Amino acid sequence: MKQLGLIDATKAFVKETLKNAEGGHDWFHTLRVYNNAKLISKCENVDLLVVELAALLHDIADPKFYDGDETIGPKKASQFLLQHNVDSAVIEHVTQIIENMSFKNSFDLDASFSSREMDVVQDADRLDAIGAIGIARCFNYGGFKNRALYNPDIAPNLNMTKAEYKAAKAPTINHFYEKLLLLKDQMHTLTAKSIAENRHAFMEAYLKQFFEEWNGEK
Repeated sequence: MKQLGLIDATKAFVKETLKNAEGGHDWFHTLRVYNNAKLISKCENVDLLVVELAALLHDIADPKFYDGDETIGPKKASQFLLQHNVDSAVIEHVTQIIENMSFKNSFDLDASFSSREMDVVQDADRLDAIGAIGIARCFNYGGFKNRALYNPDIAPNLNMTKAEYKAAKAPTINHFYEKLLLLKDQMHTLTAKSIAENRHAFMEAYLKQFFEEWNGEK
């Protein structure tokens, strides 16, 4: 299948698969990551097909919604690509990206897989976790899990293990300190670093306003 036809087929597959997904991990999240990845790729020496496929398929079965099972997403992606006769090396690269790009994997200091394509897709995904949309997604997921907005008696855990991160049920505001505010300094590409600066500043301004309102100062 020609590349354009494959991308169109992948978009249709993902859109159908995620039609009932939680709002922060739905088709529109995937589309934003895909567009971010294409933008970043303009300044990077990468295999664009791998980047596009990985961006489109990265959340096809997010482990958060599958009892933490991290194998389902890569399997679904691989099966889809096999059905469309994609080159085996491309399939392997795409599934490796999906298996390794999540923030929770940053707790594994001995991670064995890396590629410039994963850097691009990971940056694209992390950009969608910060800024105005990142804030909206954060509270949307917190509401989905029926978590408190904020509880001053529960401090953020700034030294979490991977297991603790996956099991966390803390108030939504804590997630800013446990993940979102850390992402700016974890970007790989110059394009993402530049975009992240503005989005990070927006989150800091939001949190300042949040706490001033919480404390009755404004």
